[in-house]
Amino acid sequence: MADELELRLLRHFVTVAEELHFRRAAERLFIAQQALSRDIRRLEDRVGTSLLRRSTRSVDLTDAGRRLLPRAREILALHDLALRELREDEPLVVDVVDPDLTPARVLDAVRGRAPEQEYVARFGRTGDARANADVVFDRVSRPSPDVASQLVRLEPLAVLVLEGDPLADQDAVAFEDLRGTRVCSRAGGHVTDGWIDATAQLLAPFGIDPAIGHPVVAGGEELAQHLSLRGAPILTLVSQPAVDGAVLLPVVDPIPIFPWAMTWRRDLDHPALADLRAAAAELSAINGWLEAPAGAWLPSPESRSAG
Repeated sequence: MADELELRLLRHFVTVAEELHFRRAAERLFIAQQALSRDIRRLEDRVGTSLLRRSTRSVDLTDAGRRLLPRAREILALHDLALRELREDEPLVVDVVDPDLTPARVLDAVRGRAPEQEYVARFGRTGDARANADVVFDRVSRPSPDVASQLVRLEPLAVLVLEGDPLADQDAVAFEDLRGTRVCSRAGGHVTDGWIDATAQLLAPFGIDPAIGHPVVAGGEELAQHLSLRGAPILTLVSQPAVDGAVLLPVVDPIPIFPWAMTWRRDLDHPALADLRAAAAELSAINGWLEAPAGAWLPSPESRSAG
């Protein structure tokens, strides 16, 4: 047995033990499921015994796992308390996904509202790139007991089409117009895990497979290049910055909505968090961001909450 246990491995073990489900645990931790499985195996190797029983249908704790769980929670609680006490003067790290999106507007607003606080922007999109931020913007597709959230904006979707495309002459694009166009939903700085899940739900009834033949690209120049080479419309948000050679059109019939939310660990007590939440609420109220059009489409589970 090794002499030391890594805190990261213990945190991952506790999360799996609470969820008894690797996919849900990975989503809570903002890491890939394969990486989580590797970490659990690494911890088991370190302690010299199995901690979890896995099958194709279930995950359960072994006797050793049940003995380790309360101790692991105690160790992590003391570790987190010590960090909070030491980090009172540290900045709040906020993952805003991309510098040109709704989350970045919230960050700009709080910097004007609370100039004495320090906020550090991070531009991640999926998985491990977002794991170390204090606050993360995305959808809350699967609520978790140890993660708090605040809905920020119900943002309508749009499409980028090439200038000269027959769709470019329209005022809006109906989803029926996209059938057979091999529309791309994986290009753009807005593409997060929550976006991928939402657009898969949206496109499935129209017979559109979002995973076919489209690389993940970001940035205006890359979007312009991708659109020029492929010719396929790119599904995006109404806040999408201008792209050379492209026209941005709203999507209708139905009007699809992406529910932006910010999330943070429920035990986060950083003093800058309150100002960030207040700035987001103020922007939402001023701009009517939480008002969805009649007949709007939302992904599940948000659609059930809206209903």
